[in-house]
Amino acid sequence: MNKLKLIETLKNRCSLTQKEAIDLVNLFFLEIAKALAKGDRVEIRGLWAFHLKRYQSYTGRNPKTGELVHVASKKLPFFKYGKDLKERVDYPAN
Repeated sequence: MNKLKLIETLKNRCSLTQKEAIDLVNLFFLEIAKALAKGDRVEIRGLWAFHLKRYQSYTGRNPKTGELVHVASKKLPFFKYGKDLKERVDYPAN
């Protein structure tokens, strides 16, 4: 499923206009991104959780030239699935 399919499904199931469904989906993802940017953990119990992993800076090597390069410290979002999501995927309801 992609973002457009999610908008379409939300629009049809909740009797929303196309604009309302787009605004709702965009708001949802915007708030998740804002929370992660602040360093907060984002969790929907049983479904999934996102948190940030912090990586220290290090000296790497350009594989093409072999030149040493400095890689700055960074924060990357890390996804962890919930138990309920795993069970829904492994054992879908028939």
